[in-house]
Amino acid sequence: MKPLSGRALVLAMAIGEVGTLLPNLAFAALTPLFIAEWQISNAEAGWIAGISAFGYMAAVPILMSLTDRIDARRVFLAGAALTVFSHLGFAAAAHGFWTGLFWRGLSGIGLAGTYMPGLKILTDRDTAADKSRSVSFYTATYSVGVSLSYLLTGLLTAAYGWQIGIGLLALGPLAALLIASFAVAPKAPAPAEGHRLLNFRPVFANRRALAYILAYGAHGFELTAVRAWLVAFLAFAALRAGMGGGHSATAIAALFSVIGLPASVLGNELALRFGRRLVLIAIMSVSAATAAGLGFVAGLPYAVVVGLILVYAVTLTADSGALTAGAVATAAPEAQGATIAVHSSVGFAAAFLGPLAVGIALDAGGGQGAPMAWAMAFIVIALGAALGPLALWLLGRER
Repeated sequence: MKPLSGRALVLAMAIGEVGTLLPNLAFAALTPLFIAEWQISNAEAGWIAGISAFGYMAAVPILMSLTDRIDARRVFLAGAALTVFSHLGFAAAAHGFWTGLFWRGLSGIGLAGTYMPGLKILTDRDTAADKSRSVSFYTATYSVGVSLSYLLTGLLTAAYGWQIGIGLLALGPLAALLIASFAVAPKAPAPAEGHRLLNFRPVFANRRALAYILAYGAHGFELTAVRAWLVAFLAFAALRAGMGGGHSATAIAALFSVIGLPASVLGNELALRFGRRLVLIAIMSVSAATAAGLGFVAGLPYAVVVGLILVYAVTLTADSGALTAGAVATAAPEAQGATIAVHSSVGFAAAFLGPLAVGIALDAGGGQGAPMAWAMAFIVIALGAALGPLALWLLGRER
């Protein structure tokens, strides 16, 4: 296969990204099943749901800083291989809290080797003056991978059980490994004179980049918390509506996630036209306000709850591409890998805390069967989300 370039390369890497994500949300899609089968608490389920983000956070500063020195393609290949191994390990050997925690944490390290290194593959090979559209499309495609992860997990688990289902989903990152092997030409990064490995001081000295990084952290907290607990919330809402436990919850969660692709691309286009910082402040403020109200709607008819959730999907993801594009655009050229590393690390540190914070709120409020518990959970999500527009307002102005 001949190595690709231009739009064909963007599309190939986006497909590879989808492949790496196919098993990623399997635990979130099956959280009620694992809570019952493994006899774990909501907080413990939150730990398992969030630990992959912790593994990501721990690994991505090293891996992304490396991409300023070695070809990001090499990092991606190693990350894809680890992603295959970790999900096969989960399918074969996870049987409780500690084993689930281990294999999910390992999968986070694998994701750290694929998601942002995949973006670096594109930015290193994109000759356009403004790279925001390719960045936005690639990051928006994350939503496709997540939606397929929800959907296929539900279908494959129903047909074969969760062990075989997750094992089959591990074929996705294997396909990504093959795409990067044959569709991406090797390319040495431009020499970064005076740039030391793991030197993040230029990143923290860059106030405008830091504003997007911190806002991305708030986005990560909100997005991962919702993704981790959406199926459980839909099941609760369906039970309250007398529908027997939310049989369509994983399909609705898949639709919720796939909305993220056009929403993220549209959000970036609005940011290009009307100003990135102000558009992001508006989007993130509306999203936080929407989250604050969602915990109180579970008593409404199920169709209404689903409709409100799908509207929330737009505000929740419309900021994603523009936030990452903002961090890339404001990064110093010689520290782009380090900037993306900090950006991604902060985002996934917050993503680790999101599912855990919701699990703690649910336990404190009386468990998944208590309406007040879900009200508390979504207020926690909203408070985390509100920190994003605050960071953009205080730090994002040009000086």
